[in-house]
Amino acid sequence: MCGLCGAFGAPDHWSDGVRSGTPQAERRARAAAANRVLGFYGLRLAAWADRYTLSGRTGRSAVVDHLGALWPAAERLSGRPCDPLDPVVIAALEGQG
Repeated sequence: MCGLCGAFGAPDHWSDGVRSGTPQAERRARAAAANRVLGFYGLRLAAWADRYTLSGRTGRSAVVDHLGALWPAAERLSGRPCDPLDPVVIAALEGQG
């Protein structure tokens, strides 16, 4: 999914569509999954109210409305490309079990 949803000011993101628990629990679960990848870039995502906060090791942080806005914000905070589909990242995640 591209970032086009955010360009039109859509309040919801497709990743918010499937719920098996409370919205807060679902956000925490999505943040935990994203953190497995974000850790490779020195970043951490936390569920906060109806949004997320993304923070780096230097103390910089950003508010992220939905997961569609996560990767551009991660690249701004880390100062380098953040690719969750990078074969090196995927191999490392698979090695973690």
